[in-house]
Amino acid sequence: MTKLLEAPHAARTAGPPGPAAPRTRPPITQRLRTPALYALSLSLAFGIAGLLVAVVGKSPVDAAVAMYEGSLGSGSSVGQSIDQAAPLLMVAIGSVIAARAGIFNIGQEGQLIIGAAVGASVGLFMPGPGWFVLTMILLCAAIGGALWASIAAVLYYWRGVDVVIATLLLIFVANQVVSFAVNRPYLLREQAVAGQTTASQSDMLRESVWLPRFGEYPGFNIGAGIFIAALLAVGVYLALTRSRWGFRIRLLGLNAKTAHRAGVGAVVVGGGALLASGAFAGLAGGAMLTGSGYRIQDGFADNVGFDGLLVALVAKDNPLRAIPVALFFGALRAGGGFLASTGIPRYIVAVVTALLVLAVVFPTAFAEIQRRRVARTTDA
Repeated sequence: MTKLLEAPHAARTAGPPGPAAPRTRPPITQRLRTPALYALSLSLAFGIAGLLVAVVGKSPVDAAVAMYEGSLGSGSSVGQSIDQAAPLLMVAIGSVIAARAGIFNIGQEGQLIIGAAVGASVGLFMPGPGWFVLTMILLCAAIGGALWASIAAVLYYWRGVDVVIATLLLIFVANQVVSFAVNRPYLLREQAVAGQTTASQSDMLRESVWLPRFGEYPGFNIGAGIFIAALLAVGVYLALTRSRWGFRIRLLGLNAKTAHRAGVGAVVVGGGALLASGAFAGLAGGAMLTGSGYRIQDGFADNVGFDGLLVALVAKDNPLRAIPVALFFGALRAGGGFLASTGIPRYIVAVVTALLVLAVVFPTAFAEIQRRRVARTTDA
């Protein structure tokens, strides 16, 4: 590591550098390729979605209007889109950290729901002023997500179990753990009220521990979660690009052997990156719990973990770029929920939303495939 840090000084004392190579811009066809791919994939997705809506006897135009009304058509719709984006951005930030370290964590869905369950336990049973309990809910939710991710870290560095497999399978375990907790009165199941039956869910958090909201319904109103997520995105970006920790993370992700020779421990740095990824997913669960759901139940995660992973993929592992991408995905989720209320079958809504997500992801994936193909050709 000392030699790496001394390299710039050596370069300064080695003599004046030669003339810099002229920078050439890529051809205009190459610069327009990505926007053209986005336009083509989105057009194809909208065309297939319209065809599916027409097959079930609904108007594609009415469906498109419903998507717009549910995401951008009013102040409350815009606020809903932004609220949907907040946990997606938190998950994406954690995914970026793991990806920069060369670790592909796909278990955010499980880490999120475990974090939410831990946060619900704190919120329901911890006494104290609202601001203090709210802080502890978010903090403990992040710790819960990190601890759940640590299982995969231990399995990987101790027994060599692939991270992708471990984190994926732990999602199913997390769902069963939370389902067990919300179905047991001595754990998280809501307390019985005389003359009423209880459901498979926890009691609602008291209002004093909810995240604050700005604005009034039915006008524009948003929760504080998006501000927390945006600040974290900026902080992580600066940490990854300006700090020694970020340098170690990037070095490990680029070349593990070089990182080892430079004194970067894969267990400490790589395992820490995986735990940080789980912590952000758990924090997203805590933000969902205190920002909108206010109780935990089966299906609480609602694919936020998977969608947040897609946000990181589309953003090309850049925390700042993940902010507008998360807002776009939040609008898709808000519009899809409104679309279901128009009478279109839910499975069609799910397919339409998935098509739009794939349309956004495809250009990035295609560019990565092309890059690897060129790299293989060059190496050959």
